[in-house]
Amino acid sequence: MTLTEIRAALQSLGVRPRQSLGQNFLHDQNLACALAESLDGTHDGTIVEIGPGLGALTEHLIHHAQRLVLIEKDHVMARWLAEHHSSPQVELFHADALKFDLREICGGGRVAVIGNLPYYVSTPLIAKFASAVSPASTLVLTLQREVAGRICARPGSADFGAMSVCIQRRWEARIIRHLPPTVFYPEPKVFSAAVVLTRHGAEGLRPLDEGVFDDLVRRGFAERRKQLRKLLPELHPAWPDLCARLDMAEDIRAEALTMRQWEELAVTAGPPATASAEELCDVVDAGDRVIESRPRQFVHVNNLRHRAVHILIFNAKGELFLQKRALWKELNPSLWDSSSAGHVDAGETYAQAASRELLEEIGATAPLEKIGRLEASQETSWEFVEIFRGHHEGPFRLARLEVEAGAFFPLRKIAGWIRARPQDFTPHFRRIFSDNFSEVAG
Repeated sequence: MTLTEIRAALQSLGVRPRQSLGQNFLHDQNLACALAESLDGTHDGTIVEIGPGLGALTEHLIHHAQRLVLIEKDHVMARWLAEHHSSPQVELFHADALKFDLREICGGGRVAVIGNLPYYVSTPLIAKFASAVSPASTLVLTLQREVAGRICARPGSADFGAMSVCIQRRWEARIIRHLPPTVFYPEPKVFSAAVVLTRHGAEGLRPLDEGVFDDLVRRGFAERRKQLRKLLPELHPAWPDLCARLDMAEDIRAEALTMRQWEELAVTAGPPATASAEELCDVVDAGDRVIESRPRQFVHVNNLRHRAVHILIFNAKGELFLQKRALWKELNPSLWDSSSAGHVDAGETYAQAASRELLEEIGATAPLEKIGRLEASQETSWEFVEIFRGHHEGPFRLARLEVEAGAFFPLRKIAGWIRARPQDFTPHFRRIFSDNFSEVAG
């Protein structure tokens, strides 16, 4: 939309731009086209636009998406969009993007998110749509120039801070354009920049507890002028050795650390990684009778029959909690799975293993009942699997070295998701869901 068209639309609606909603309408058509084109090849057909307003960017995005999701908080703008961008490929949500249910955009593959974010809520909106639960693989965001600078800053620079480190741990961040106030109506009092965030893959990503990492980083930057060792007392005993190993000065400050150094500090401060390959499993025969005990890695490499459990946790609404496996897991990384799952350790019963895995993986305890069983076969990776069911409302304490994220989903949502994208789920869970919820699995 041109500036003239925007003014005319606002006049016809009898409204003025609302500063409380951060409404600054983009009217540079070449810029809108360029921002839309920056999404090419970054998604599987779904684009989410935050705060489309009068649709200046929307009219370009329609040509780049099979499914276009619009999230608009202003009821007047939502009505305008419904009238002017009604199409089978467009879904309009009259909602606050901060309260938007991310489950609405799950199940459609890689999602690209784009928007001119209100400056006063840009940080929480980035945190929401860049979270592990979000299916977004690319974010193209117009932000206040100073915020964009902090997101993309490099170690040693004045702008480098907790936001830089926490975002760049999982996302590649770069500024693609600087935008003067004159491309918006009304003109904001600040300059803006368009930032592209692209989610990293597993390559080179250090396995660690993300909660510990974020906490260390935020405390490390809480008082920038202080030496880092004074802000992280739990690392005092290991500090000299850590500095020598990581080639850091002992009086280093937070802004001087590289990403690798921050990750190593988090690994040192976090819980120890379990040596799962060395854990013993019972090897069983075709009748599920124990023959011997062997290390887990040996069992898998030699395709020996063994035992496992899957636990399905429901809430009062009948929704099923799914966990997203950690990106660095050896088997089925980043796939959605049962609420909790794992091997039966040597000497354990299935029921004992189910209770243990539930507590270890999502920090929950609940009465469990057995509801099914899978026989060992090549399809189950030679596991006899017993399936348990329980109820819990959450919240859960996820084992962040094992579990990337988790959320409750309605069964019909899961069924449709599996039909559309079975590759998003572990083979075990697909089979369990099909066997136990055939009425919705179809």
